[in-house]
Amino acid sequence: MKRAWIVLLAVVGMSFGIVGADAQAADAKKKSVAANKRPVVAKKHVPRHGLKYARKAASLEDAKGLLVQSSSALVQDPITGAVLFEKNPGAVVPIASITKLMTAMVVLDAQPSLSEVLAVGDEDVDVLKGTHSRLRVGTRLTREEMLNLALMSSENRAAAALSRHYPGGREAFVAAMNRKADALGLADTQFADPTGLTASNVSSARDLVKMVGAAYEYPLIREFSTATQREVRVAGRPQMFRNTNSLVKSPSWEIGLSKTGYINEAGKCLVMHTWIASKPTIIVLLDSWGKMTRIGDANRIKRWVESAGLASRPTAG
Repeated sequence: MKRAWIVLLAVVGMSFGIVGADAQAADAKKKSVAANKRPVVAKKHVPRHGLKYARKAASLEDAKGLLVQSSSALVQDPITGAVLFEKNPGAVVPIASITKLMTAMVVLDAQPSLSEVLAVGDEDVDVLKGTHSRLRVGTRLTREEMLNLALMSSENRAAAALSRHYPGGREAFVAAMNRKADALGLADTQFADPTGLTASNVSSARDLVKMVGAAYEYPLIREFSTATQREVRVAGRPQMFRNTNSLVKSPSWEIGLSKTGYINEAGKCLVMHTWIASKPTIIVLLDSWGKMTRIGDANRIKRWVESAGLASRPTAG
């Protein structure tokens, strides 16, 4: 009898042992599955306009509450080099028609006849974006008029015609643009066409401050880029062309050089050499969205510099 009880207890103990082992195995399996299961992580937002490298977005608010909506911005004193404000200044992005400042410099560097008549050809029509132009194929204007319309009204066919009539043609012209960029020390800048319609034309706000400073040395670029309007004869009829930057008409702004730009990949862009509180200031705004964002940013920067007293404060060189 005693022996039977011993056998029974042994059998029951083995059963409990098996159940315990099974429970431990199941628990271990759950832990293994949990350990190997990847947590769901929200994807990081990467800017969609072709940044050369990802950067942590700068805070929208800088000192004294300056709110800048443009993805990349730089405000600099061109005399001392002092940076008054910056936001992603090294981001390399498409620059759209800001390109035309380099186009104008390369045209003028060749010292061509500004009175020579150039004709818009089929080769000057935009087949990449399909943009509209009031300069029909066959339109004949002087080089000076073409340069004026390219800078003031951002006329793509005018810029294309200027490059095509360069010694060696458009290919030689684009090569000259890139040589000029190298000579100016624009390490982030590359050009593939004279209009800016291609997203392959890229630069950074830091480079564009230098480019604006260089373009400002050309009197005709200053004059043409800030003209409010110009009438020219197209196909025998007078047509009025206006500046793409509405700020050049504003009595509260004193602008010495201006250029706008827009393609989908670049957003809305604006560069200006201006005076704020009688002190020269270069403003670069890239990748803005919304109809008035770049204009709004420019006005906010102006008010901020004036209210902070930055325009008259001594700065280190």
